[in-house]
Amino acid sequence: MTIFYFTSTGNCLAVAKRIGGTLISIPQVVDSDKLHYKDDVIGLVFPIYNFTTPKIVRRFLDKVQIEADYTFAIGTYGNIAGAAMPDLQKSARGKGYRFDYVNQLLMVDNFLPIFEMGAQIEKLPDKKVEENLAAIMADIHSRKQNQMRARLWTRAMTAIISSGAISEDYAQKFSVNSLCNKCGICLKVCPRENIALTDQVYWGDHCEACLACVHLCPQNAIHLKGERSAMRWRNPDVTLAEIIAANSRR
Repeated sequence: MTIFYFTSTGNCLAVAKRIGGTLISIPQVVDSDKLHYKDDVIGLVFPIYNFTTPKIVRRFLDKVQIEADYTFAIGTYGNIAGAAMPDLQKSARGKGYRFDYVNQLLMVDNFLPIFEMGAQIEKLPDKKVEENLAAIMADIHSRKQNQMRARLWTRAMTAIISSGAISEDYAQKFSVNSLCNKCGICLKVCPRENIALTDQVYWGDHCEACLACVHLCPQNAIHLKGERSAMRWRNPDVTLAEIIAANSRR
């Protein structure tokens, strides 16, 4: 089994690790000239952003060719998933294939302009992440078929929210305070190579808005305009070194 994943603060990597198999980070292969993979089972694990698939994942899916007896896609989300998974399946069909199994998993939401991390962590027991992930894993290992559909109002809401896609220059909302010690972790966790470090930290205009640099700064020196929380999040089942290995392309 091969699983392609995209992670920023570790949620999707934690899920991919639990499902098992050969794990391939999308940022590490997305710019390859040839993306052709063959296995008995091929899966995709990614976070749902703005009711849709992250830009880097969409770019990967536009290029990749997969051959498998069974395919699946899991989207993680923290509040409302919208029609992200049905839309993913629709996009796949437009490219001549479909996922045999699609599902979504409610986890912590790390989008700081809307959510306070302390409250998100307190809600974790109610989200039954472990129980729901176990059910998804059982489905995958038994090669269950599952298709998701969205009601008309969900599709309408998704169209509105996703149309306001986060711009590539989103990082201009970030700022760095005096706690920064120029350690370079922000560069290493950025999946888009969008950060430069000289005498200070600079962001370019290719931001994924994943907030990895904000959440994973060891000094808590990076802040986001309008953030609702100074608390940060990294999935406890994933190390900083694992996220660096997944996202650093330098």
